[in-house]
Amino acid sequence: MNVNSHVENPVCTEHGTLLLMRPRGFCAGVIRAIDVVRMVLEKLGPPVYVRREIVHNRYVVDELASQGAVFVENLEEVPTGAVVIFSAHGVSPAVREEARARNLRMIDATCPLVTKVHLEVIRYAREKYTIVLIGHRDHDEMIGTLGEAPDAIQLISSVADVETLEPPDPNRIVYLTQTTLSLDDTAEIVGRLKERFPAIVGPPGQDICYATQNRQMAVKAVAPKADAILVVGAQNSSNSNRLVEVARRAGTSAYLIGNASDILPEWVNGNRRIGVTAGASTPEVLVREVVDRLKRLGFTNVEEVEWVEEDVRFALPAELKA
Repeated sequence: MNVNSHVENPVCTEHGTLLLMRPRGFCAGVIRAIDVVRMVLEKLGPPVYVRREIVHNRYVVDELASQGAVFVENLEEVPTGAVVIFSAHGVSPAVREEARARNLRMIDATCPLVTKVHLEVIRYAREKYTIVLIGHRDHDEMIGTLGEAPDAIQLISSVADVETLEPPDPNRIVYLTQTTLSLDDTAEIVGRLKERFPAIVGPPGQDICYATQNRQMAVKAVAPKADAILVVGAQNSSNSNRLVEVARRAGTSAYLIGNASDILPEWVNGNRRIGVTAGASTPEVLVREVVDRLKRLGFTNVEEVEWVEEDVRFALPAELKA
């Protein structure tokens, strides 16, 4: 046995600095969704069915699966009359109807900030507005939101898409957004929307959630001080991908990694200061493993860089309280 098999050679000749950003990792909506699954498992025992990934992180999903959660793509996989939990990303009315038709007991773990956007869609559709929804068409959150009023919504993802819009009444138009978008990209899209449609209105409050904003602002603050930034998060995590884009937009090399083993030495070789953050669905255990590996690679000076303190909590779903 090679006793040195787990020893890594440092990639910097002197001690490097690791800039560990805060806030990072789990947001209130993710904590709530995970807690919902754990509490239902505790109260009812396994198996408990969950439609799609409860949050976009494979580590979290696998951990809950080991405790008895069964993740399904479609409700057809759930036995009639069983409990089903809806993920933090939300679902369309059609999914709820299907669940009722199968006599499933629904527990809704949708993030309240996603629900807020759903309610805005319902309101503006009733008021006969054309709803311009800014987001990524294939993301679970957008699929659910689109389902609230598909005939009233025109979905766009870029400034170029704005040019294709032809609302029936340019004076009755509103824009809403996915909760996990890039602040800068969204601002550019909204700016062009306002140029083309001066009468357009926006949501009563920012749709991009507080956690997405805070993590992006932290990256913006650290990027000029770092040689590279590592974002710990899943490939299908929208907010994690946006953090990479924000760093690169600031002119700093950035990489999305699922865990510590994904770090390539050439990403940090010769660098003196490495920033680390994590998407809103990334557990802290994965961040700590990344920190430990970077320490072994020579980044032994760890500085916590706090942008803002988060203290947000969401109440549990009414169905769970009952």
